Amino acid sequence: MKVEKVPDSTYDMIGGLDQQIKEIKEVIELPIKHPKLFESLGIAQPKGVLLYGPPGTGKTLLARAVAHHTDCTFIRVFGSKLIQKYIGEGSRMVRELFVMAREHAPSIIFMDEIDSIGSARMESGSSGNGDSEVQRNMLELLNQLDGFEASNKIKF
Repeated sequence: MKVEKVPDSTYDMIGGLDQQIKEIKEVIELPIKHPKLFESLGIAQPKGVLLYGPPGTGKTLLARAVAHHTDCTFIRVFGSKLIQKYIGEGSRMVRELFVMAREHAPSIIFMDEIDSIGSARMESGSSGNGDSEVQRNMLELLNQLDGFEASNKIKF
């Protein structure tokens, strides 16, 4: 896990993603900066967004820029790092990630390579091996996300 207090990336550093930047501002930045407005209008804040695309298209830079413009701590996690040799270690790391995010709130958790545990979960589930460490990690991640209130403090 890599933690940056407030990254120095800005929207000006991102080229060619004007529409995506506009959408991110509406979905993530505005609720963080103006939570009372969203509450008064009865608009539920999203827990986060899913950025997808091929490598090198600016997903990480965009997430860092959002953290910069919202004064959020940026926590970057690689999904492959959550797959550990010993049983329970990956799940523990997921729990610690959410504790860290709460301690450094407001924060943005950027999960890079999340498909490394998501796709492995699907493959192992279909093979009949229902008790894998990868499944435990994914289950813990889903539990943390489900138990997490949508607020202006932490975004995914």
